[in-house]
Amino acid sequence: MSELLRAEGLVKEFPVKGGVVHAVSDVSFAIEGGETLGLVGESGCGKSTLGRLLLRLLPATAGKVFFKGQDLSALRGESLRALRHGMQMIFQDPYASLDPRMTVGSIIMEPLKTQRVGRNRAERAEMVRDLMNQVGLRPEFYSRYPHQFSGGQRQRIGIARALALNPELIICDEPVSALDVSIQAQILNLLSDLQRQRALTYLFISHDLNVVRYLSDRVIVMFLGKFCELAPTQALYAAPKHPYTRFLLDSVPVPDPTRRDENRALLTGEVSSPVNPPDGCRFHPRCPYADERCRREAPALRALEPGRLCACHHPITTSNKENPT
Repeated sequence: MSELLRAEGLVKEFPVKGGVVHAVSDVSFAIEGGETLGLVGESGCGKSTLGRLLLRLLPATAGKVFFKGQDLSALRGESLRALRHGMQMIFQDPYASLDPRMTVGSIIMEPLKTQRVGRNRAERAEMVRDLMNQVGLRPEFYSRYPHQFSGGQRQRIGIARALALNPELIICDEPVSALDVSIQAQILNLLSDLQRQRALTYLFISHDLNVVRYLSDRVIVMFLGKFCELAPTQALYAAPKHPYTRFLLDSVPVPDPTRRDENRALLTGEVSSPVNPPDGCRFHPRCPYADERCRREAPALRALEPGRLCACHHPITTSNKENPT
């Protein structure tokens, strides 16, 4: 696999009354072509903001994003429009992301019209019907409106719209969090099938660790605007190195009332404010491993082993897992 997208030192700050919200703070990573990179963390940690920064739906305060080697921050007008063929987004809320005044056909056709794909309306309409068929929607629904569909069907419309320009990269911003569990499985299977058929690359944003584990090749764990850990999925779930990652995994409910795991760690305390994040490691006020160095010095995201990065002064090992300081 070759590198498709790379972010360098991304920062996003939102000015608010009395200060600045530090939504994304000095984030750097790369996505390989054909992979699914999961991005997990608590609500409000900056996951969705990061996804929008990558597509330039939000302007970055600092940092750069490179797509296929081209610096997105340096592009304007037609140059940026041309590159948008290759990168699209599936939004979280299938109810709010579709214009209720437009028919399904018009919604899916809109990117084709904007990018001048197809010779005429009849040709574009045929392309739309083919896309509807690919995502499991009956072509006769072409003239219906969003309110006539269920949540799962609406998300299929959003997926068809994202596929219209035949992109290489799709940012999936919690695409199943608003759906029933049974429908979630259908949408996840659809995304997996489309990836194989179209050689797609996904950044899959979610707070559901089970969903991320099912779909992702690698996983990034994010806390309060910063990355805590990046590792192959199997390695991260088997042996988390950052304390926050361990707490996240231990928080996943086990659907067995007879099972009790005495080794499950419980996270105490409250999340620090992104307006006034703590000095040093941003997780230290809640971390049982924290010491004076953690309170004073922010840890760098460093390699613990090939392909595995962790931003922690005291990564979890066999010896300290059960005996935090």
